[in-house]
Amino acid sequence: MLQNTGKLAGVTLFITGASRGIGKAIALKAARDGANVVIAAKTAEPHPKLPGTIYSTAQEVEAAGGKALPCVVDIRDEQQIGDAVKKAVETFGGIDILVNNASAISLTGTLETPMKKVDLMLGINLRGTYLTSKLVLPHLLKSRFVPHILNLSPPLNLNPMWFKNHTAYTMAKYGMSMCVLGMAEEFRGQIAVNALWPRTAVQTAAMSMLGGEDVGRQCRTVDIMADAAYAILTKNTDFTGNFLIDEDLLKKEGVKDFDQYAVLPGHPLLPDFFLDETPESLVQKMEEHGATPAFKPASKAPPTGSGPIESTFDMIRASISEDVVKSTQGLYRFDLTGEDSGVWFLDLKSGSGAAGAGEPASKADVVMTMDSADFSKMFSGRLKPTLAFMSGKLKIKGDMTMAIKLEKLMSHMNKAKL
Repeated sequence: MLQNTGKLAGVTLFITGASRGIGKAIALKAARDGANVVIAAKTAEPHPKLPGTIYSTAQEVEAAGGKALPCVVDIRDEQQIGDAVKKAVETFGGIDILVNNASAISLTGTLETPMKKVDLMLGINLRGTYLTSKLVLPHLLKSRFVPHILNLSPPLNLNPMWFKNHTAYTMAKYGMSMCVLGMAEEFRGQIAVNALWPRTAVQTAAMSMLGGEDVGRQCRTVDIMADAAYAILTKNTDFTGNFLIDEDLLKKEGVKDFDQYAVLPGHPLLPDFFLDETPESLVQKMEEHGATPAFKPASKAPPTGSGPIESTFDMIRASISEDVVKSTQGLYRFDLTGEDSGVWFLDLKSGSGAAGAGEPASKADVVMTMDSADFSKMFSGRLKPTLAFMSGKLKIKGDMTMAIKLEKLMSHMNKAKL
């Protein structure tokens, strides 16, 4: 871990979305220096599925050596932000650092994204970041320390692959990055404004909801982002206008052991969005490091079909169980192109489940489109679903959460093999 230096002692940080995840980790890192932390988030009452509230985080901040001010804030609400900023200034005498961490995500295509979700992402990610910055900036300009704004947002990358599968999310997230681009130049010499983004997936409640229970072993912990943020926030104001990647930054800071940040040291890691790297090379690197395929063919019920797709579905049918159906409750349609083109279905919603050629009996919850060769690779463990989706080889329409649940069947196939 990057060692604390004490440079943030007495410094006041205003962190949005700090009740859990990366925001909370940054708060605790600063608290170990003796910083003051304004925990600006919506969660005042315990959530049935998500851990942490502004009050429980405040207790942890103070236990770590800092001072905490929990504030109920929906960053879409100008009045709530204004009240929290005023209270922070009254309590601590000013604000020195703003961390725009709060964010919303929906990885769905244009036709599948309701305007309610579009408005949510634009309202929190883009507008919320801009608005919070606008209201905190007057106090940063008066700071007695080294004032900073840090946005948890990616480098601006106009590769179309980062737009085509989730245009609304990309626009909203890039909005945060554009705030960095503009404000860094606008306040150059007065306030440092930077962006920070992870190279690999980070284990958070949001990641678990997107990727399922088993995704954690392919992630790093929030500590890597907290250490990277700390390295940024302890630099001078001339360090500004940067779009930083956690791993690259920490290497420059002298960190050599990155296994310390892994949820499961030695296990291959999922790459994060918006960072270009050839998916095939990533798969190759994973295999070179001993990666276990997410799905292995089941040892029972050997394939009886004559073609690769028929064989793949024989394998799938052999892996369906009542438990899988009960835990998934989804109906899938596969529109396959290429050499073995055709329509196939997987029913994990009714009875004991079924799979085969043709249209599903009713409207599918999820429609997946991909080349038949890639489909076979995906179910044999030679192509990771996440990489297939990120590279555009796999197109998904419908319920994204239900699409991710398909990993449960693949996990079942892996256990059956073992």
